[in-house]
Amino acid sequence: MTLSYDWLALGAAACWALTGLISAPQARHLGAFAFTRWRMGLVFVMLAPVVLFNGAWHSISGAQALVLIASGLIGIFVGDTALFASMNRLGPRRTGVLFATHALFSALLGFWVLEERMGTQAILGGALVVGGVMTAIALGSRKDESHALEQIRGHVPSGVALGLVAALCQATGSLIAKPVMASGVDPVAATVLRVGATCAAHLALLWGGAQVARTQSPLSWPVVGKVALSGMIGMGLGMSLILLALQHGNVGMVGILSSVSPVLVLPLLWWHLRRAPAKGAWWGAGLTVVGTILVLVR
Repeated sequence: MTLSYDWLALGAAACWALTGLISAPQARHLGAFAFTRWRMGLVFVMLAPVVLFNGAWHSISGAQALVLIASGLIGIFVGDTALFASMNRLGPRRTGVLFATHALFSALLGFWVLEERMGTQAILGGALVVGGVMTAIALGSRKDESHALEQIRGHVPSGVALGLVAALCQATGSLIAKPVMASGVDPVAATVLRVGATCAAHLALLWGGAQVARTQSPLSWPVVGKVALSGMIGMGLGMSLILLALQHGNVGMVGILSSVSPVLVLPLLWWHLRRAPAKGAWWGAGLTVVGTILVLVR
């Protein structure tokens, strides 16, 4: 039976697929820390007035706010910064392979901490989704690919480590937020709280004189506009959909379905690069589609 939260997780994956292409050039231009700081700050400025106006803050108690802040610091402050730092070194395709492991981390943490259980069909479907995503990304580049998005621009082992840290933090952030979201708090208010905590942490780094937090290249209005668009789609909408999915779904299933974003980005890359991805990408995409169907009709 298809469950409503399944589609919310897939919707979040679609948001992240779209913002991946928007974010990669801006993250390299500004640097991972500066990009994440500006992204979170712009999202907070856009969403906080909405939450204040509709009174959604009242759905969150003081204790729940502390849990969501911890979730944001781990999942967004550490996780998103590590993700874009990995992307700056390895490019979005290779980073996508590493970040796809957040589905596996989510399933294992949900099983271990929350005692979540999956049926045989869901486990098979989840394995096909993760394997298909990794296959699609790993085999998704042509040998003669020279596009800037494919270039390695840093230390590969550190890029790999950062990608895995980002995946683990994404899964851990969802795990921490799950009990609070299950109580029925407003997902947009929860997103604003998590984003605000992340923004405050980044500003503390900057004001503390951390060299890594400085903006690497000058800001321009086109860059600010793209960062704002990336934040609104990826964090404002995508993360709110994930938190809404966590109100009813388990951490493992939400993690598996939201991990398909690298496959959803294939047609976007086709349009952006003006040529079809390699055959291996489509084989991986096919496995992901089959796995997703098995999960949806479990």
